[in-house]
Amino acid sequence: LSLETTWLFLLILYLQETGLYKYKVFGVLEDCPPALLADVYMDLDYRKQWDQNVCELYEKRCNGETVVYWEVNYPFPMSNRDYVYIRQQKELEVEGQKVYVILAQSTSVPQLPEKSGVIRVKQYEQSLAIKSDGKKGSKVFMYYFDNPGGLIPSWIINWAAESGIPSFLSGLVQACRKYPKET
Repeated sequence: LSLETTWLFLLILYLQETGLYKYKVFGVLEDCPPALLADVYMDLDYRKQWDQNVCELYEKRCNGETVVYWEVNYPFPMSNRDYVYIRQQKELEVEGQKVYVILAQSTSVPQLPEKSGVIRVKQYEQSLAIKSDGKKGSKVFMYYFDNPGGLIPSWIINWAAESGIPSFLSGLVQACRKYPKET
């Protein structure tokens, strides 16, 4: 990430009882106003254009709720992972400032069964809060946890922490700059 446009602090918490990790990200995306960042984050069709890790991504109505299906490309020789989750976006006012909150949590619906050769991520949570940095950018606070299942080598976990999350955020900044819709 360019230090001229973004700063980022990544906190990785190791859960000793499970051997899994939780990620907390705090950062400023100086070139992305909050409304634009929230729109880009929620636009699944656009994400398929800029996020090279997306194999398949769409929304489907299931049992009266909108559910997201997301298949993620994993590096060889590992199997891809897929997620089925519900997400919500809310706009809150906190101390006179608009805060965009996006919440996602895994779910299970019979309309989206597991696929052969793809490992279903059954434990997934993400919380994202976006507010103005007081200039033309956004302050971002993100909590992320998933249990990817299978045996993940430690080098993949280290890669995700050291380069995967910053790479995603860099892609998100670029996507904001190129977003074709007005907010």
